[in-house]
Amino acid sequence: MRKSATWMVCGLAVAGLVLASSMRTAEARPDYLNKAFIPTYETTKAEAEKVKCGVCHYGTDKKNRNDYGKAMGEALGGKNIKDVEKIKEALTKIEKEKSATEGKTFGDLIKDGKLPGKNPE
Repeated sequence: MRKSATWMVCGLAVAGLVLASSMRTAEARPDYLNKAFIPTYETTKAEAEKVKCGVCHYGTDKKNRNDYGKAMGEALGGKNIKDVEKIKEALTKIEKEKSATEGKTFGDLIKDGKLPGKNPE
């Protein structure tokens, strides 16, 4: 009885490890939105809170970035930047870049109260 209980516990532990290792990890960057984008651009707050990750991404795969998300990635110069000041610097840097909206920069769109990113068609 004792031996079978030991094997049962070992089996459950192995099953738990297998399940835990097979789970997908999220790569969310809520600080980019909540601590940098929204406080910096109050004019787009309501829309940004509604679309959340859609400010920089499109579709169900978060690897898909819109034009703004691509520009942001380049301006950050690395992955998973946690320094809010560096994120804000990147936001300011890309304001002057041309957006996919003809004749408008990302900054122009934000000043108009619109989200800057445009998904590819």
